[in-house]
Amino acid sequence: MRLFFRPASPSAARSGISRRVAVAALSLAAALPLSAHAQQKVLNLYSARHYQTDEALYADFTKATGIKINRVDADDAGILTRLQSEGSASPADVILLVDASRLWRAETTGLFQPIKSTLLESRIPATLRGDQTAEGIAWFGLSTRARVIVYNKATVNKANVSTYESLADPKHKGKLCTRSGSHPYNLSLFGSMMEHLGEAGVESWLKGLVANMARDPKGGDTDQIKAVASGECQIALTNSYYLARLMRSNKPEDRAVIDKIGVVFPNQQSFGTHVNIAGAAVAKHSPNRDNAVKFVEYLASDQAQIYFADGNNEWPVVARVKVSNPALAALGEFKSETIPVKFAGRNQTKVQQILDRVGYK
Repeated sequence: MRLFFRPASPSAARSGISRRVAVAALSLAAALPLSAHAQQKVLNLYSARHYQTDEALYADFTKATGIKINRVDADDAGILTRLQSEGSASPADVILLVDASRLWRAETTGLFQPIKSTLLESRIPATLRGDQTAEGIAWFGLSTRARVIVYNKATVNKANVSTYESLADPKHKGKLCTRSGSHPYNLSLFGSMMEHLGEAGVESWLKGLVANMARDPKGGDTDQIKAVASGECQIALTNSYYLARLMRSNKPEDRAVIDKIGVVFPNQQSFGTHVNIAGAAVAKHSPNRDNAVKFVEYLASDQAQIYFADGNNEWPVVARVKVSNPALAALGEFKSETIPVKFAGRNQTKVQQILDRVGYK
């Protein structure tokens, strides 16, 4: 795990300020009195989003508000560990995570502070945010991605992989490949499936997935797509934005991969395709709370929502926002599940226990 600090704006990145000095400055800011913080136009962002296209998103916020963004990058687990270790001394204002189960976990361990925002509540569906309490809402989804099935068009009939449940059918023995079952993207899918199938049902299903593996789980989602195209396996699970990246690529090798695979949005005749989110929350000990709320609200604006869609091939959470991403258009419309994404987090402990029992690595 690597943790590092960097300014979000390109001009700050070019200034030559050393990493050590930048970290020291952030630590000093955390130690200042609240009155001093109130005079600063600064936002300290802990982000698990490692997409270069987000740089323009942050730069536009700074241009519009004059609020400078200082950013610490890590994966979801690293950010949560850092927040816990920093405690009340944490300088973090806004937390960006890329999985509903991580957001739920952080909320339940008290790392966020609920906020009240009429704007956010009016623009972001209730199924894509944390629980409503008297104090407000602890986190908000900002973009969505679907967990889809990809298959080798030369060896697999699309009709035989139309549902998540079908992946456990014995006729697919030796055909399936996935990343680790304990990865958050799979944990969230499996937690969602527990809502649909029940605990006993999801255990039977996961046991079937293990029995159908072409090889032990490994790699990321792009690796699964390429394994299907190469014939190492015939069926795989992936988040939709990994697929869209390959679809938009000009590299001949990526185009060759896309030509060999098909994609299915599962369960269109039943409960719909599982969707996960990238989301944001205000840190519990935020020293710049007003700036933090303003930033989260900005991320729900039409402009920011279009950045998510065009920059990282994610769907907006604000229904009225129209995007012109050619890969998303090619994937087409689909029916998504309607259960709250927070259930994926609520079920993750039980899911992990089941994964251990059935030997899903």
